[in-house]
Amino acid sequence: MKNQLGVGGFSLVVFSGVVIFFVFVFFFNDPRGVIYGSLHSNDDDDDSVTSLKHLAIGLQASERTYHFRRPYTESWWRPNEFRGYLYLDIPPEGDLLPWSEKSPPYRINDNISDILAEVKPGNPVMPRMVHGIMELFREEEHNPDLRWILMGDDDSVFFVDNLVQVLSKYDHTKYYYMGNPSEFVLSNYWFSFNQAFGGSGIVLSYPLAKALANDMERCLRNYGKLSADTMTMSCIVDLGVNLTPNKGFHQIDLHGDLSGFLSSHPKNLVLSLHHVDTVDPYFPNMNRAESLNHLMKAANVDQSRLFQQTICYDKERNWSFSTAWGYSAQIYEKIMPRSWLMMPIATFVGWNPAETQEPRFMFNVRNPPKDDPCEVPHVFFFESIQKTSDGEILTTYARSAPRNLNACPMGGNHSAEYISKIDVLSPAAKRYEIDRSECCDVVRVDDTGNVKVKFRECRINEVIA
Repeated sequence: MKNQLGVGGFSLVVFSGVVIFFVFVFFFNDPRGVIYGSLHSNDDDDDSVTSLKHLAIGLQASERTYHFRRPYTESWWRPNEFRGYLYLDIPPEGDLLPWSEKSPPYRINDNISDILAEVKPGNPVMPRMVHGIMELFREEEHNPDLRWILMGDDDSVFFVDNLVQVLSKYDHTKYYYMGNPSEFVLSNYWFSFNQAFGGSGIVLSYPLAKALANDMERCLRNYGKLSADTMTMSCIVDLGVNLTPNKGFHQIDLHGDLSGFLSSHPKNLVLSLHHVDTVDPYFPNMNRAESLNHLMKAANVDQSRLFQQTICYDKERNWSFSTAWGYSAQIYEKIMPRSWLMMPIATFVGWNPAETQEPRFMFNVRNPPKDDPCEVPHVFFFESIQKTSDGEILTTYARSAPRNLNACPMGGNHSAEYISKIDVLSPAAKRYEIDRSECCDVVRVDDTGNVKVKFRECRINEVIA
């Protein structure tokens, strides 16, 4: 009997020790490891779904540029909802003080003069920008909600609601490096086809951000002479991680009129627009700040549909309607296939305007039609947005200018010159799942010059033609 009790007591002690060991390993050794991952997969846990609180945003700026770029950032930044910081090279002065509550709180970049003296980079701004990744991670590392970080520039616009929806599809406990190459072929050739261009946004999952932050000193010493984005990519590749591209990030290494590109946006949620200063204002008769604020009127109602191209036809008049929701609408005076309309009209030029050798862009384009009435669209731009009593969203698009061409003879000479406004009704429900575009119907064409178009889900086996 004594032996039995002794063995039982010993077994109990061993069993208890094993339990304590596993509790320690699972709950204390790595709070973002196995247990965290299993909780992430629990649909009953509200925290399992990625939301705004799981994202930290870092914007690289300079004291000199933020004086005139501040309106760009404040057009999309939501102070009571977003977490993040704007990183300056020196303390703000002049009209930046007192610091605007509409801007992200600012931080001054670390002094890395010792590394700069050792590396002697051609442009000391480049290592400073990359080091900012570590500074953002250090600021947010102990926040238990942190899952992702986004690094960008102060001359970019970010559509954060869309970004959170995209990130929710990925496991934040894995190593992810997200962004997109440039739209301009030579930019990718000069730097890399495999890197995220930082102006359009670089997104890192928590484990990768931590690994890169821990490796930052070696990273800067080894690659400090490179451009910031190539430096970042090189250091991340050394960690065994490659780019996960997404066409919603837009570097916009372009100049001129961007309307052709934005009117035929790829079928991805728009995530960013960089280089606000290098292109014309997005809307006619507005400056850049006004243009951004106007665009955000639509974005703040429904980012999921912003720029999404929806095409339908008025068969009676042989008209093709192409709507980039929240931005523009176009009427062509003949029936055109979707495969043609989804190619942007090259109203813009590349980062190096003197470069005309094809291919210039990472996508197919239509050369701007000059005087062909069957190819030149009637162009309308977003004017207003409101919710209807039926629970739908009404966006209105007003004609930008007369086309001043004859009617298209191939379409039966049905001129659309008299059309002045297009009203578009869309469902109030967000549309983050866009495996297929929406369809639409031309509900009414008035003699007074008003058109009504209604969006809907495409029917099974419906052909857009």
